Amino acid sequence: MALAKLGVVVLDCPDPRALAGFYAEVLGGTVEVQGDPEDDGWVDLKVPGGTALAFQRAPGYVPPKWPAPDASQHFHLDLVVEDLDAAEKGVLELGARPLDADDRERTFRVYADPAGHPFCLCAC
Repeated sequence: MALAKLGVVVLDCPDPRALAGFYAEVLGGTVEVQGDPEDDGWVDLKVPGGTALAFQRAPGYVPPKWPAPDASQHFHLDLVVEDLDAAEKGVLELGARPLDADDRERTFRVYADPAGHPFCLCAC
């Protein structure tokens, strides 16, 4: 028997509304600012299928390093896609940057979102 259910994955970032918008373009869904609309310190992204991501303002935010044997990447998201080339073009246009562009033969590619969190596009 589980002790809990996963509610939401929360990403620290300097601009919650902007990062939620990036992931809304990548995954679809609805961006919802919580609390005072003028203070977007917490923003939810309700993704189709019942999944949710949340974005929390973190003063002094420092993005994870990848790859870095002396620093943790904290976590990363694996995003399943049908067409790696088309998905790559889309995320790059939205502001992602490639982190591992050397091996184009693999079934996944690694990027950083606009706040520096690593994520993979996977055609696995």
